[in-house]
Amino acid sequence: MSILIALIPALAWGSVGVVTTKMGGSAGQQSLGMTFGALIFGLVTMLFYVVPNAGVDFAFNSRIWVVGIVSGLVWAIGTAGQFIGFKKMGVSVGNPISTGGQIIGNALMAAAVLGEWTTGKMWLFGSIAILGVVFGAILTSLPDPNAPKEVNVNRDFKGGLLAMLISTLGYMMYFVLPNLLYKTGYISDALHGAPDGSGLYYMTAVVGPQSIGQIIGTFLIVIFFMKEQATMFERATWRNIITGLVWALGNVFMFISAANPAVGQATATTLSQMGVVVGVFGGIFILGEKKSKRQMIYAIIGSILVVLGGVVMANLGAL
Repeated sequence: MSILIALIPALAWGSVGVVTTKMGGSAGQQSLGMTFGALIFGLVTMLFYVVPNAGVDFAFNSRIWVVGIVSGLVWAIGTAGQFIGFKKMGVSVGNPISTGGQIIGNALMAAAVLGEWTTGKMWLFGSIAILGVVFGAILTSLPDPNAPKEVNVNRDFKGGLLAMLISTLGYMMYFVLPNLLYKTGYISDALHGAPDGSGLYYMTAVVGPQSIGQIIGTFLIVIFFMKEQATMFERATWRNIITGLVWALGNVFMFISAANPAVGQATATTLSQMGVVVGVFGGIFILGEKKSKRQMIYAIIGSILVVLGGVVMANLGAL
């Protein structure tokens, strides 16, 4: 059951690209709409789950709010870097770099810094699983070499690579910050372990303030980086609230899984990236994106590698 719960983020996050494409809008409108949806989900989680079960004092604990807001801000940095990278490199090149970077950074951060991989076998098979997921993600995104070349006046591979590095660091800190600040002692054992040592209250309590940090960060990005302040409250923004609700569902289950000792941060973050499979085939069968025969073969092989890598990661604890 723990692994099934850990797969919910993959389903939700893999669907985000499909949903936001259906909702339409510019990058800024999609970003703002998504964060508005995340804010609604975060506040509902806080008011209707955390407060009734853990109490008002726990829900509004100042240290939890610091963790949540900072986590939301670095998420916004990750999102900004990703958008800039896509613009400079193109989505077909930037997407696998982003996915692969997040998988490697998050899993190794959790394994090395949080100490979740404790044996040589776990390191060996965990590293093989990461490589499988990364290579699979790249295969699913390979363009058709016979297709017309995309014209991009903003093409800047080095600049895009730097943006993706910043994005990866932002997303990595967003993922691991709640557990990292617990490991360093900023969050006490009692606060983290409530109610039964699983960390369930702590991880769900982070979601509310995190969504506020995301809103603050996204407004700054849309206004000062994307320069879309004139159109940021148009209808497309409000439609993308649905995108945010889908994303937020995956977010809360990712943090719940990361707090679960039976899953852990490294496995939870790697499984969450399996959503690339959902995104690829959702784009093909729901959005009607065209793929050549070669691209379909690559997509199928890549998806199999992603799933196999996820299966290995999910069973590391048995080694």
